[in-house]
Amino acid sequence: MSNGYFVLTLHAHLPYINHPDFSEFMEEKWLFEAINETYLPLLRVFKRLKSDHIPFKVTMSITPPLMEMLSNPDLKRKYLSHLTKLIELSEKEVKRTAAEHPKKHKMAKFYLDDFKALKELYESINGDIVSAFMEFQRSGNLEIITCNATHGFLPLMARYPEAVNAQIKIGIETYRSHTGILPKGIWLAECGYTPGVDEFLRKHDLSFFFVDSHALWFSDPAARYGVYRPVITPSGVFAFARDPESSQQVWSAEIGYPGDSRYREFYRDVGFDREDWYVAPYVDPSGERHNTGIKYHKITSKKVSLNQKDYYDIDEAMQAVKEHAHDFAMKKKEQVQRLFETLGGIEPVIVAPFDAELYGHWWFEGPYFIEEFFRAIVDIKELNPATPPEVINAIDIVQEVTPAASTWGANGYNEVWLNGKNDWIYRHLDEMIEKMIKLAREYYKEKDTLKIRALNQMARELLLAQSSDWAFIITTGTTVEYAANRTKTHIKRFNDLFEKLHSNSLDPKELETLEWVDGIFKDIDYRIYAG
Repeated sequence: MSNGYFVLTLHAHLPYINHPDFSEFMEEKWLFEAINETYLPLLRVFKRLKSDHIPFKVTMSITPPLMEMLSNPDLKRKYLSHLTKLIELSEKEVKRTAAEHPKKHKMAKFYLDDFKALKELYESINGDIVSAFMEFQRSGNLEIITCNATHGFLPLMARYPEAVNAQIKIGIETYRSHTGILPKGIWLAECGYTPGVDEFLRKHDLSFFFVDSHALWFSDPAARYGVYRPVITPSGVFAFARDPESSQQVWSAEIGYPGDSRYREFYRDVGFDREDWYVAPYVDPSGERHNTGIKYHKITSKKVSLNQKDYYDIDEAMQAVKEHAHDFAMKKKEQVQRLFETLGGIEPVIVAPFDAELYGHWWFEGPYFIEEFFRAIVDIKELNPATPPEVINAIDIVQEVTPAASTWGANGYNEVWLNGKNDWIYRHLDEMIEKMIKLAREYYKEKDTLKIRALNQMARELLLAQSSDWAFIITTGTTVEYAANRTKTHIKRFNDLFEKLHSNSLDPKELETLEWVDGIFKDIDYRIYAG
């Protein structure tokens, strides 16, 4: 008999980055790295588990921007070119490392074989990653959910119901256009929740969403079982809250599994280690270095500098994976038994949400860990892996509460997306929303094709400017210049179209260019902002 449920949830998301006017663009490689290191490796894991009849259950959001990029013909062509170059570089590395160190040579051969296998897998699914994941949804192993349109941070646009509605409805429509079905649930960007958002979810027939722990710790009334049972909101939508214990065990900087000395070091890569002339064909044409995915060193110790790291061994790392997956399985068994007793015989629901890219991209061995974990819990009858719809169908009694405003960012609230570094963004976004609502109503019955195209493009520019990724990047201080420039670019393009629309001076050629470079959501209808 099961004592409780385990809901593993992966949030697969990248901001919409598409520069068809460039043969290569540095930030597009974020997508290529994620395909190589997370999405295709997860597909391989799912295929192996399915082939071995392991009853795995995973919930996975694939956000609308990511779906749009994964299906973009230009990005698919660029990805294959990127992967072909990595195979070429790996072939050079196999020859070069033969005279350097046995462990480097071993890993060089591993990377060559792995890149070739990734290419074979990608070509076998005709480059259609979303459809490949959908196969596992049809088999009952995977529950793919949507996200709001461009990962916009809903709490900071809540005073504009039209904007919240547009983000959610377009997210659902994009999911349907790529899968042929409607989603059952949604991942709100950054788990950003504020009371009232769930009313829009119910309006669009979504049955569940995810919140951070704070949402139920401070709910009204208090959640009787804390984060360990889903609740239902006043509008009738189920909310599943993050289990902080699982997050700490897997991803804590201090005690999390990925910090083990045997795992691969992320920050040591041949893209930086080799000579300029050698890596030039495989990095950005500007000469700016970046990761290639070919890495020869292990973490070794947090106290050791990068240039003192020991050599990585894939077999040694796989032994660590098995140890950690078994340990995590035992910890989940103990946790569910403890909670079952504490809750007086009520089955707990342990929700473990993570960024999908943590598995593979940041933690190279992460997909293998997921595989070994599901293999390890096959014989643990006390623990039942499940998806949210399965949990909803299984529970008889549910408490109605209003979750507290919350996010899964630092400290559980809005400060990552609204602070002294990025607060300048929002006065522009609010102005754009107000203009878009007014225009949608004013031009609701518009028949002029050029004006309709311009209004649709303005809606795209607004949505792209609303991406929470730009505010996040500005806060964390990574590629700040790119994030700020993207925000300003979309604001300017919106305002330029606004002025030309009102002065009756729209240029079809200029508009065609914008539709090309910012061509997300082909079937968008600006009237969605009319309310």
